[in-house]
Amino acid sequence: MPDKRRFRLGSGITAKSAIYAVFGLQLLLALLLMGGDLLRAFPGFGLPSTQPRFDQPVNPGDQTRRYRPGDMPLAPAKDGNPARPFKSTGDMPTRLVFDGQGEVITLTGKISLGDADRFDSFLEAEGTAFTEVRLNSPGGSVSDALAIGDRLRQEGFGTVMVAGDICLSACPYILAGGISRSVDPDAQVGVHQHFFDVNTVLPAFLAVEDVQRGQAAVMDHLDKMGVDPLLMKHALVTPPDEIYIFLAEELELYRLVLEPKPDET
Repeated sequence: MPDKRRFRLGSGITAKSAIYAVFGLQLLLALLLMGGDLLRAFPGFGLPSTQPRFDQPVNPGDQTRRYRPGDMPLAPAKDGNPARPFKSTGDMPTRLVFDGQGEVITLTGKISLGDADRFDSFLEAEGTAFTEVRLNSPGGSVSDALAIGDRLRQEGFGTVMVAGDICLSACPYILAGGISRSVDPDAQVGVHQHFFDVNTVLPAFLAVEDVQRGQAAVMDHLDKMGVDPLLMKHALVTPPDEIYIFLAEELELYRLVLEPKPDET
């Protein structure tokens, strides 16, 4: 009669136990990978940023601040600056609002998927009397920001930020689209790492190719707009739950501010 005893490996380890052990190890690795992606997708879920609050003034070498785009306090305005219409980014529209007044279009709110198409429709409906775009946005969809920046350049619009405005995360790629670019000393421009509209809950190795393509698209866009792509070094080392705020001299160094040419005034 055949021996019905269970087959054993080494000192009392059954083949079934070995299989379970391998399966358990694979499950643990999968959970670790997914956990890391969840922390990147939801930064506040893990260890919170220890950087100063966003409303704290920045100084050379101290320019990284906490960043929660859903509810982020705006930096206090200095004496003489106009009152801000929003107390925090949580008060801003959840997608871009286009408001055309005279020659200026104001873009306010989060940049959501599909906003580039909505902006195209707005321009087609409102005509071409505009010459300048004012920005006040905590960022959002990178692909839409790139497309809007391209459209601004095609139309020959300038970009401007007044005291109290913010242009963070993906918003600077719209700012870069202006043929002239003006940023008030009391406005704030900042960058950090992006997700490039991919599903961040998937294991990181599945998103690497999309992220690399996204970074290449951003650098190509900046180069075409006449902005120094080296500004991306600050984005690449700043986590999504933090934001790197540029000093006025850095905006000039990276050519994010640009005076209009004589024949454009």
